[in-house]
Amino acid sequence: QVQLVESGGGLVQAGGSLRIACAASGRTSSIFRMAWFRQRFQGDERDFVATVNWRGDTKYYDDSVKGRFIISKENTADTVYLQMNNLKPEDTALYYCATSPKMTGWANRWQYDAWGQGTQVTVSS
Repeated sequence: QVQLVESGGGLVQAGGSLRIACAASGRTSSIFRMAWFRQRFQGDERDFVATVNWRGDTKYYDDSVKGRFIISKENTADTVYLQMNNLKPEDTALYYCATSPKMTGWANRWQYDAWGQGTQVTVSS
């Protein structure tokens, strides 16, 4: 089993920046990729934000964050980061880290089998 712990959420003004982190532990040998999803309101679907493969050299982003968010992986610490720049009020959400053992379906939440508890990001206007 993989355990994920997110950190770094908080309140920021529109136009500001924030970095959130996700530390993986446990059976990390089973991980092919790590990703960030977000859920704007309780009961909503979790939307794909960004993903990076375990080596850290292949990344994909949702169009809504492309050019503003950067996903990166610190290999020595099995930690993935999401640097969020030029934040907008519509980025306000509960951000979840997730891992998948699969190469394909990187934007599909059903391909991910381990999830963190979430970290809240709130952007004020």
